[in-house]
Amino acid sequence: MAARPTQRVTINNNLVWAILATLFCCLPTGIVAIVYAAQVDGKVAGGDIEGAQHSARNAATWSWVSFGLFMIGILGYFSLLVLGITLGN
Repeated sequence: MAARPTQRVTINNNLVWAILATLFCCLPTGIVAIVYAAQVDGKVAGGDIEGAQHSARNAATWSWVSFGLFMIGILGYFSLLVLGITLGN
């Protein structure tokens, strides 16, 4: 009896984006993204494909949340800067 070839499933764990979001955007939400990204490969190895996809989506979501908070912070900073310059004159 011939062995059946096993199908290797690869899911993008979004770990790079999670690390970049942690370093450059927002530390707390970036850490959450890293935790979810780190779960993906273990779940794939354990055969939990649906769980791995869910963790990968969560990692991407929290990376975007981190980026969004960064952009809100930048916009707030420049708004206060412009307000300070305007009221200072």
